[in-house]
Amino acid sequence: MPEIHAHRRAAAAALLHENGVDALLVTDLLNIRYLTGFTGSNAALLLHADGDAKTLFCTDGRYTTQSESEVPDLERVLDRASARALAVHAAEQGYGRTGFESQHVSVEEHEHLKVRFDRVELVRTPGLVEQLRVVKDEVEIAALRAACAAADRALAALIEAGGVRPGRTELEVARDLENRMLEHGSSGISFESIVAAGPNSAIPHHRPTGAELSRGDFVKFDFGATVDGYHSDMTRMVVIGEPADWQREIYDLVHRAQAAGAEAVRPGAVVSEVDAAARSVIAGAGYGEQFAHGLGHGVGLEVHEAPSLAAAGVGTLSAGMAVTVEPGVYLAGRGGVRIEDTLVVRDSGPELLTLSTKDLVAV
Repeated sequence: MPEIHAHRRAAAAALLHENGVDALLVTDLLNIRYLTGFTGSNAALLLHADGDAKTLFCTDGRYTTQSESEVPDLERVLDRASARALAVHAAEQGYGRTGFESQHVSVEEHEHLKVRFDRVELVRTPGLVEQLRVVKDEVEIAALRAACAAADRALAALIEAGGVRPGRTELEVARDLENRMLEHGSSGISFESIVAAGPNSAIPHHRPTGAELSRGDFVKFDFGATVDGYHSDMTRMVVIGEPADWQREIYDLVHRAQAAGAEAVRPGAVVSEVDAAARSVIAGAGYGEQFAHGLGHGVGLEVHEAPSLAAAGVGTLSAGMAVTVEPGVYLAGRGGVRIEDTLVVRDSGPELLTLSTKDLVAV
């Protein structure tokens, strides 16, 4: 979709003018994908404030055909050392102040770039493209929606097939779930899936092990699918057998907190106040110390990106942002609950992308 990438580059060029730079050397591959559609493993983009006529894309010979297809609307050059080649071009063309993504460039690479930019003034401009990425366009939201649907379908298929049962290991269940995501439209997993059974469910970021699922266990699933480079993120709980009273109590508490947090996801909402909306429900029930992480985060080309929904978070939400809401209560040695959705901030209220039931599922 060259037109959507051209639109994004125009927005980025406007940011360059606002920040007093003539061009931006983009070296982060996700930012390059966002601005051009290129999905290869080596590239750089010299984005000019005056627009595409002065913008130059560089990759190496392995991607000649791919880049012709994915980046048909920009002048292209081929060079293995893509960033350095564009730095030489900027110097030869007499560019003025040129920004670079200092958060993505090593000290060593910075020294190489300074030499090659020569007469060009090289200035640090961290996070310019990320400023644009934080608010998603409808093409991005469609990809997020598809990724969430793939994850929803995979979890439903796993449960329907009896894949969550005593005797299976966390690792076996995790791999089963990941394979089902691929079968249901995912191009890959968003991150290493969390399957945490019994006491392990009280570990917020437990990695699956050979521990076997047992009757009476909480089983926590935190997982995501990827479609067109965009990630989903969802956490759901299953209990094997009839839930005990304490399991119902903790689950219902987290469920109420998650609903309160999701309801607070509105344009203009202060991110720390969104966190507080959910956190106050848990703290009010006496479990504040058992909810030790932030409420959520942005999600897109990265599974964790801005904004941060946390007590120490800064800023406000805007329509089009995609965020997670994931409160939890973790009782060490016993079990824990987290419920997580991916949502899009909308003027009319949050759009829920992860549609799996939030009722406590007993198998």
